[in-house]
Amino acid sequence: MHHGCAAIAGSQRGAQTPARCDSEDLVVRFAVIGAGALGTLYAAHLARADHEVQLFARGARAKRIRSHGIRVCGRADFTADVTVVTDPAAVEPVDALILAVKTYDTADALQPLANLAVGCAFSVQNGVGKNLALLGHWGHAHVAGAISMVGGEVTTANDAPDGPLDVRYDMAAPTLLGALESDGPDLPPIVDALRDANLAAEVRADIVSVEWSKFVGWSGVSALAALTRLPTATFLSAPETALIAARVMRETAAVAGALGIDLDPTGMARAEVLQGTEAEAVDALLDQGRRMRANAPLFRQSILQDADRGRPLEVNETLGHTQSEGARLGVATPALDFCCSVLRVVSAAHAASG
Repeated sequence: MHHGCAAIAGSQRGAQTPARCDSEDLVVRFAVIGAGALGTLYAAHLARADHEVQLFARGARAKRIRSHGIRVCGRADFTADVTVVTDPAAVEPVDALILAVKTYDTADALQPLANLAVGCAFSVQNGVGKNLALLGHWGHAHVAGAISMVGGEVTTANDAPDGPLDVRYDMAAPTLLGALESDGPDLPPIVDALRDANLAAEVRADIVSVEWSKFVGWSGVSALAALTRLPTATFLSAPETALIAARVMRETAAVAGALGIDLDPTGMARAEVLQGTEAEAVDALLDQGRRMRANAPLFRQSILQDADRGRPLEVNETLGHTQSEGARLGVATPALDFCCSVLRVVSAAHAASG
């Protein structure tokens, strides 16, 4: 239990800056922008740990969470009451802002928050272009690079009877934060708050490398998830689809290399996948599939969740970004080109119908 050490000096929007406190029991004030799977998992865990959380949500989901809370099941099981904000102008100054909306909604989500006092803003969105919008609003002193290895899915249907918003918590892996420049924000208190909420977290000095390394793996599995409409463990367990995923990953890594970015050789960005033969890459991904079948058999990439719900897909801001950079740098990306072509058609059809 925390001891009420106010993390913000005052509450005048835009006029105050987050205050620091030396207490080990600091209550950290968070704003979570976006009430999808990631946003609700972060908000629920932090609220349960008695940190002050403002969750920005809209419509029926906002009403459900405000009335009944968020019920987490899977890697943790609990229900948490969370403060819901539906008017961006009502968001109070915070120590940490977590951006968790779809990448194509970023500009609309941030525009009303332009004058908000924020100690540190970071994004748990997909892709490697996600920091640019935050930097445009708050600058290097108040923006951190980040990746989230947390995974889950909102399982409550829009027309479900009254009750908590149900979120299945599939992957309890770390959140990694790092300064983008030497004058970056103070990250240890935020990491401590996440850990206090039973969310693994750490500070990384090489955050740009870490972001790209995750993006390499994410690109392959997300492209295949949307194409196959299967859980990640399922398509990584088949050599045919593992091969296509490996090719997308290798092409993405080649673009990173052309940009001068060193990759962290762990996870799906390890040497067997990116530098070995295609057969070695497939074997490594099949091994990843076996581990996922044991630990997260139901996990579905967020792009698959969007596809199944008929929503637009995060293509141009993620896979399309790599495709454009590859074309600019003269790096061939044939597997990625194929995936982008198909997924853009799917995304456009969803947008038109909906």
